[in-house]
Parts: sequence; structure tokens; C-alpha cells
Amino acid sequence: MTNFSAFLKDEAGAVTVDWVVLTAAVVGLGLLIFNWVRPAVSNLAESINAELTAAQTCMESNGVTCD
Repeated sequence: MTNFSAFLKDEAGAVTVDWVVLTAAVVGLGLLIFNWVRPAVSNLAESINAELTAAQTCMESNGVTCD
């Protein structure tokens, strides 16, 4: 019976549950922030791609001044 009462008094499992809840909260907030930031990052990537494409076209046109 002493093993069962020691098991009931042990708090190691409660700490594990706390960490699981905290980790789930951090992951959830990360996903929320990712979904909020994703459109802006996507638009920025498209703008960078357009600039790089324009620069490549300009460089391939042999000596034309690019702005």
C-alpha cells in the first residue's frame, strides 16, 4: 500500500502536464502568427522575384543601362 500512496503524492506527472499545455500554447500561437504574417511575406517574395527578373532581363540585353 505504501507504493500506491507514494504514487499519489508524486507530482512529476503534474509538471509534465503543465509542460504539455505550455508547449501546445506556444505551438498554437506560432501557427496563428504564421497565418497572420504569411500574406505579407508572400507579397514581398513576389516583389523580389519581379525585381530579380527585371534585373536579369536588363543584364542579358548587353550593356543597356538598368534602373
